[in-house]
Amino acid sequence: MGAALACLSVPAWAAFPDKTITMVVPFPPGGSTDMVARLLATKMGEKLGQSVIVDNKAGATGSIGATFVKRAPADGYTLLVASLGPYVIVPHLIKGVSYDATRDFDYLTVAAQSPNVLVVPANSPFKTVADLIAAQRKTPERVTFASSGNGSSDHLSAVLFWQQTGTSGLHVPYKGGGPAITDLLGGNVDASFQNINNVISHIKADKLRVLAVAGDKRVALLPQTPTLSESGVKDAEVYSWQGVAAPKGLPADVKKRLHEALVFALADPQVKTRLTDIGFDIVANTPEQFTAFQAREFARWKKVIDERKITAD
Repeated sequence: MGAALACLSVPAWAAFPDKTITMVVPFPPGGSTDMVARLLATKMGEKLGQSVIVDNKAGATGSIGATFVKRAPADGYTLLVASLGPYVIVPHLIKGVSYDATRDFDYLTVAAQSPNVLVVPANSPFKTVADLIAAQRKTPERVTFASSGNGSSDHLSAVLFWQQTGTSGLHVPYKGGGPAITDLLGGNVDASFQNINNVISHIKADKLRVLAVAGDKRVALLPQTPTLSESGVKDAEVYSWQGVAAPKGLPADVKKRLHEALVFALADPQVKTRLTDIGFDIVANTPEQFTAFQAREFARWKKVIDERKITAD
């Protein structure tokens, strides 16, 4: 009887986890989100005493993986690690997407974030943001902006830039960031907003010229580069961020353990160094903070997408 009562006094979460946890990444292997997930998985496994694996379920701009997680049991064994796209952009781009980003997930933490940067080819005549704006005002149809696709964060960064400067340009969507950067390096397009970790090596090698950081402050990797605000363009900040979520209805104690494991992983010196070396800032905020942040970002991008009538294709 005493032993039975002692067992009953053990918290419900003490048995969690008793099997492998799967982190679903809704993009192909090799990208920034995949890298973040794999760094987290290793250290979370150490904290939780259980294996944490990464499963790439790519397709439909991230909505396939997000839908898979939404339909999984809310028991803590299936998590979504995604960039801002599936959380705050895709629901406005794809009609009939099979999940509701505001109601179908329990948000755990924003792991890391990094600003987009405005870059041009190394031999571009544009030396400053003012040069680029002047060209857009003179011949907007001739100033080309590359992006990884319609509705991508680099596309929406350009749209926001145009809105805040009262200008326009010619959007050139590619099927992915790789081809867009390749044509940018070759001088086949005039400019692009790219996430810093995708182009920092090209900037350091003087293959691309960076005109501004689309963040609220300068970054350590590019201390001489002004922000858009410093360049006269207000309210055009765009960060790419990677967040972790679970199916809605996660038990409170399980949510607590998962969040603790995520914070533990993000505090690891090796993880921090790997991320900061390529331009990420560690965030590691609370579930409540992430939930409020997601709501703000969701509303912000809905306004931009609706006003410009942007679609995925």
